Amino acid sequence: MMQFTHTAPPPPPLHPNGAHGGSLGLGLFLDVVGAPRAASSARPWPGTTTSFLTPASSKISLGNLNSTSCMEQLLVHCANAIEANDATLTQQILWVLNNIAPPDGDSNQRLTAAFLCALVARASRTGACSKAVAAAVVASAVESAAALHAHRFTAVELASFVDLTPWHRFGYTAANAAIVDAAEGFPVLHVVELGTTHCMQIPTLIDMLATRAEGPPILRLTVADVASASTAAATPPPALDMSYDELGAKLVNFARSRNVSMDFRVVPTSPADAFSSLVDQLRVQQLVSDGGAEALVVNCHMLLHAVPDETAGTVMLGAAQQQAVSLRTMVLKSLRALEPNLVVVAEEDADFTAGDVVGRLRAAFNFLWIPYDAVDTFLPKGSERRRWYEAEVGWKVENVLAQEGVERVERQEDRARWGQRMRGAGFRAVAFGEEAAGEVKAMLNEHAAGWGMKREDDDLVLTWKGHNVVFASAWAPS
Repeated sequence: MMQFTHTAPPPPPLHPNGAHGGSLGLGLFLDVVGAPRAASSARPWPGTTTSFLTPASSKISLGNLNSTSCMEQLLVHCANAIEANDATLTQQILWVLNNIAPPDGDSNQRLTAAFLCALVARASRTGACSKAVAAAVVASAVESAAALHAHRFTAVELASFVDLTPWHRFGYTAANAAIVDAAEGFPVLHVVELGTTHCMQIPTLIDMLATRAEGPPILRLTVADVASASTAAATPPPALDMSYDELGAKLVNFARSRNVSMDFRVVPTSPADAFSSLVDQLRVQQLVSDGGAEALVVNCHMLLHAVPDETAGTVMLGAAQQQAVSLRTMVLKSLRALEPNLVVVAEEDADFTAGDVVGRLRAAFNFLWIPYDAVDTFLPKGSERRRWYEAEVGWKVENVLAQEGVERVERQEDRARWGQRMRGAGFRAVAFGEEAAGEVKAMLNEHAAGWGMKREDDDLVLTWKGHNVVFASAWAPS
């Protein structure tokens, strides 16, 4: 068993057997028969064949708690204890988790350690676990995670960082191919960039436009600046160490070197109000521009899910203010009203919208094993970039579990639900061509063998060992 690397108090006296459906502690046993079960079967983890304990094996010693299914059950028990405001049981389970899930262990242990930190953050906010208890359990891990979350990338660092894995490159590659197709025949291409990676896909798009047979179009780029209009807790990583004005100047110079004329604009805006300032700015731009000469493309890369869904409340729409809709529905209808030539959506194929924390914990645990499993194939243990990479995943876990209201921006929905939303807002699906699919496959050949691509309906889907990770879809007004 892992020993503490810092001073920590012993666990508090354990509840008698049966007081909480089982007891936790060194040398005792945990009864998990009564633990909540997932509504659907859990993902098959590498090296495991079952996800939940059977009655025959319901009594397990602490020494056997490092299996994936047991770690998940412990996290669920901990979340339930926090929600029940049971400080003693919360502290007990946190103590056990801290011993079996070192942040430098195998992929499943590191995943569990990230969830442990998130539950400590939630407990300290709800009062179920005092700050003193939280500090005693995982002080060093929380401090380390906070420092990594604060890392600010140079543009060169970030470009290299996102190229490490197809997680973002998949969406970039599919979107750029679709954007170039949408721009065919237009002298002006206006791209509205709704993304989290600070325009890292734009240089490749510029290169593609520069080689267009009919000559490159004028590129107008309008970028949503979320960081300046949101709180730090609601601003997802990665962070950039330069202003958007500086970044824009670099992109304009790069475009000029490729003989592409480019205009760069930044609009501070927030997903918390459905990007209202950005939409208003685009409406004004349309009034003064020659719409017939311009192809308008909205590129949504890993940011639409930050717009609050129905679980966060509704707003009233319509002339009589009689239609209650979510901000997520409102932003899609607002984009549809702009009559874009194309909207590209790249999102993680997961659902983190459950109203209860245990539901979100299970969903996130059964999806976010993927980055921890994949990182072992491309970054060595202990490397700085690996710490940055896992800190970004840890930020997501903490946002899913510890934040509420507008601060909780990790509200992913799966591919099918996004399709329903886009159709409901007045869009029709546009299939990716064989050329786009070929470019995605060529990109995946640069990465580990576990990555793959498949088509589902009109969409392209990135997979890891057969499990859906990210989807890319393209839409035009119906």
